Amino acid sequence: VYEMLFCGFCFVLIAVQANYAPYFFDNGASSTNGNMALLSLSEDTPVGTHVYTLNGTDPEGDPVTYGMTCEAGSRSYFAIDTNFGNITLVEELDREKEDEIEVIVSISDGLSTVAEKVRILVTDANDESPEFINTPYIVQVPENTPSGSSIFKIEAVDKDTGSGGSVTYFLQNIHTNKFTIDRHSGVLRIKTGITLDYEKARTHFVTVVAKDGGGKLRGDNKVFSATTTVTINVEDVQDTPPMFIGMPYYGYVYEDTLAGSEVLTISALDGDRGKPNNINYCLVNGSEGSFEINTTTGAISVIKNPSKLKKEVYELKIQASEINPDGDVTAHVFATVIIRVVDLNNHPPTFYGENGPQNRFELTMYEHPPEGEILRGLKITVNDSDQGANAKFNLRLVGPGGIFRVVPQTVLNEAQVTIIVEHSAAIDYEKFQSLTFKLLAIEVNTPEKFSSTADIVIRLLDTNDNVPKFSSDYYIARIPENSPGGSNVVAVTATDPDSGLWGEVKYSIYGTGADLFLIHPSTGIIYTQPWATLDAEVTAKYNFYVKAEDTEGKYSLAEVFITVLDVNDHSPEFNENIQEKTMIIGSPVKIEAIDQDAEEPNNIVDYSIMQADPANVFDIDQSTGEIKLKSYIRSLDIIHNITKNKDCVWSVVIQAKDRGSPSFSTTAVLKIDITEETLHKGPMATFLMQTKDNPMKALGVLAGVMGIMVVITIMISTAMFWRNKRSNKIMPVRRIIKKRQIHQPRTGAAEKFAIEDDAQSLQNENSNNNVQVPSLPPTAPALPPPAVLAPRLNPTEWRVPTVSGSLSPKFINKQWKKRGSSSTHIALVSELKQKFEKRNTTGNSPHI
Repeated sequence: VYEMLFCGFCFVLIAVQANYAPYFFDNGASSTNGNMALLSLSEDTPVGTHVYTLNGTDPEGDPVTYGMTCEAGSRSYFAIDTNFGNITLVEELDREKEDEIEVIVSISDGLSTVAEKVRILVTDANDESPEFINTPYIVQVPENTPSGSSIFKIEAVDKDTGSGGSVTYFLQNIHTNKFTIDRHSGVLRIKTGITLDYEKARTHFVTVVAKDGGGKLRGDNKVFSATTTVTINVEDVQDTPPMFIGMPYYGYVYEDTLAGSEVLTISALDGDRGKPNNINYCLVNGSEGSFEINTTTGAISVIKNPSKLKKEVYELKIQASEINPDGDVTAHVFATVIIRVVDLNNHPPTFYGENGPQNRFELTMYEHPPEGEILRGLKITVNDSDQGANAKFNLRLVGPGGIFRVVPQTVLNEAQVTIIVEHSAAIDYEKFQSLTFKLLAIEVNTPEKFSSTADIVIRLLDTNDNVPKFSSDYYIARIPENSPGGSNVVAVTATDPDSGLWGEVKYSIYGTGADLFLIHPSTGIIYTQPWATLDAEVTAKYNFYVKAEDTEGKYSLAEVFITVLDVNDHSPEFNENIQEKTMIIGSPVKIEAIDQDAEEPNNIVDYSIMQADPANVFDIDQSTGEIKLKSYIRSLDIIHNITKNKDCVWSVVIQAKDRGSPSFSTTAVLKIDITEETLHKGPMATFLMQTKDNPMKALGVLAGVMGIMVVITIMISTAMFWRNKRSNKIMPVRRIIKKRQIHQPRTGAAEKFAIEDDAQSLQNENSNNNVQVPSLPPTAPALPPPAVLAPRLNPTEWRVPTVSGSLSPKFINKQWKKRGSSSTHIALVSELKQKFEKRNTTGNSPHI
């Protein structure tokens, strides 16, 4: 029984000792692993960054897992790897919104879980810009505010801490500003030595910049700033005296003016326009009791009958005073008024329309009227009711010069005013929609120079007077040849300054080079036909005309030059993929491939040997395609030592590759029969060697030569037959040369000639140098020229035809040019010579 109790007691003790809780390591605030105590993170930490590793252990050595939770309703910023404890940031931090984050971290061994609440501090980064508060800023400043005075305080805040939260201020365009700002307090002041003036500038706009002190943001030092505009309204104060307007002042009193009549009115204004005071007028001196002035309106009146006025000219001194609201005079100014007493000339020129006096005349007309045309729509009459010299005045048109002229230019009493077009091109709707002139009538011989004006307003209507104009006389474009149909090539632009439909431009193209292209009628974009295929190898350049036309058919042209850019779209091509060549040792053979591309380097072909067995026998010139044996191979014996192929025929694979990008290549098999040179060098040997690989070519050449010889023989025989049939004469082989008898009388024709049988004469008879006989092919002999057809080269030269020969003076010794003849030529000449001699011996006696 005791043994059983003891055993049971031991079992209970073992079960209690097996369950110890896991715990975190506390590695301090600067550690990146442990229990996360005193962890701080910058608010600019990128999302996805591994920020910490939870680290702990279990006393029993059991594996542990980690966890992290947030309080209910709070935002979850982190994700945790439960097995390894790696904590990753998954939401952006913002210190300005939340500067501390509380989370619960836990560690568990499967049986026991230990949880701790930790607080994570979010540190500041310079991610905020300064912000102005209480905007907009509008400041009212009296114009008499002393320079250097503070007028406003600007305030901006930056939510960052440290240097990133400190704000300094400065102004843009500081050199042109009348203001300055304290960089720390933001107090805006008037610059020292500067005063404000309401009369010069009533409002000032000042741009203020607020800049923080800078700080780190994602590893870089950043400085943020903000701007705002301060509107400074200058308030007027009474600091400017009144001023007269419309000076100088002149008035006239005529002899028929009634006493009490107003002569003229003067006007003065307070120089302070913001809050002007009332103006009071008074006559200081110069009136001599003849004139008075209205203290409020400034109207000057004559109080005597003009016949009682003792002077012709009065100079009145007028004072204008400011009266403040209290009735006190604050400032005053003086002006002089000159009043002249004149006799009767009291009517200035006056303009009249159809309905009476009128000072404004309007007309609507089309632009560009013909020069010399009268503006008949203007019905203007001018009149001066005075008489004599007082009624004479000049007319003048004031405005843009040279466009119109007025007729007449000098008027006495009254005239109909005519305005004539002088410069039609200047009356252009595109430049002016309306023209305004002043028609001025001013007296000529009166001291007053009375004048009147009338406004002439001419409103223009547009016409289609402009031709569409291209931005350039020609357009140059380039397009790759592999561009698909419908590709844009170039855009042309033309403008028509006319208004409405007349200003709309429609584009079209024409010309022999325009078949592959279209143009959008409105935008001017030239593009290829949908079905068009460009090929630089066929046509590399196109040119045609583009027309810009308005609705009435007015147009202009521009020329378009399009270059098709070559692309490498052809492979080099051999004449035959399998070729046979015969190579004489010491002489190269050549293979050639053609690339149909249009431009270099796409059509430059490089050659190389791809395969040969044995490989070390041939060399090829990369550029020309010439193939030759290696330099050490000088005889067939060396070749027989290299290979067991006794027939000396090799098959070589040749590659032709162009230099385009991308590059294309093709191959051909060249069968080379190697032989030694056994014939003597010469044209025939060369020809036979060249035609060894093509025997049909040799047979064709030989057959051609034989055919030519047969045709020439037939032609010679036919010519001889027809000549003998016509004249029944035979040309001699020998020439009979006449000998002149100086002292002997003339006996008979036969005695006066001697026979000359020399080689030179024979050569002349059989050479092809007689201009009367058409030249024959150079390989065939020419017929002997008939004596009767020989040209008379000299007045003393003459010939007498006979049956057996021709008679010619003995002193003629003409040298004939020789031509090279072939063996066939010599044989035919010998045969003809024999026939002529035989016929010469059996023929009739010669007669003249």
